[in-house]
This record gives sequence, C-alpha cells and structure tokens, in this order.
Amino acid sequence: ISGDVEINANSSVWPFASIRGDTGKIRIGRYTNIQDNVSIHEKVSIGDFVSVGHNAVVHGCEIGNNVIIGIHATVMDNAKIGKNCIIGAKALITEGKEIPDNSLVLGVPGKIVKTLDEEWHKKIRENADIYYELSRKYIKGEYNESV
Repeated sequence: ISGDVEINANSSVWPFASIRGDTGKIRIGRYTNIQDNVSIHEKVSIGDFVSVGHNAVVHGCEIGNNVIIGIHATVMDNAKIGKNCIIGAKALITEGKEIPDNSLVLGVPGKIVKTLDEEWHKKIRENADIYYELSRKYIKGEYNESV
C-alpha cells in the first residue's frame, strides 16, 4: 500500500495485494475486502461492502456499493460499476464502460447477462460479511500463518 490511499473502517487487504495511490487517490469504503494478489492503481473509488476477488485488476475506475469483482476480473480506466453488481471471474470491463445497478456481467468483453434481484443483493453482502469475519479471526490470532 503506497501513496494517497484511504481505507475505511472494517475493510481488509489480503496478502500480496498491491494498492498504489501514486498517480491518483484510491478510496476503499467500509467492510470491503481486497483479496490476495489484487492490483489497484490510478484514481479509484471502491464503495462499501465490496469484494475484489483474487488476482483482479482495478485501474482508474469507480465501483459502487455491494459489488463482487470476480477472480481474475479486470476493470479498466473510467469504467463505472453500479451498486449491487457482480462482475464474473475473468470478465473484462473495458475503458469507459458503465455498468448499471443490479447487473451480472460475464465475458470478454463483459456483457450484462442478468438483472440481479434482492436475493442476489443479500448474497453479495453475505460475501463481504464472510471476509469481515475472517479478518477478525486473523486479527485475534486464530489462524497460524504457517498453515
């Protein structure tokens, strides 16, 4: 973690993530988890209750509240992800693309394949809650790093 980076309450950053605010401010909301090997760079705003999956790249974009960015997904410059969205594993959100609220996006380039309902919104939130609870266990020393 380097440069102009703001990480809000109850958020977690997992091993080998790179968050570089050297060329623009990076803001990470509350109860958000940045998983292993994620790269975040340029001016980025990430909302509350967001899960950024392993090996994802988030570059110069905005991500709303209650979102999952899937494993190995990429969100490029000036893209905007609305609230209550899932960006699937390995999906590519191209430069300047705007994803409306409640969207499930899959593929390369990413295409909206479904509108997510309240049940899905709860599942997205539950994912963030799981990572919050896991981070508390690590803080309490309930996990051995050598395992």
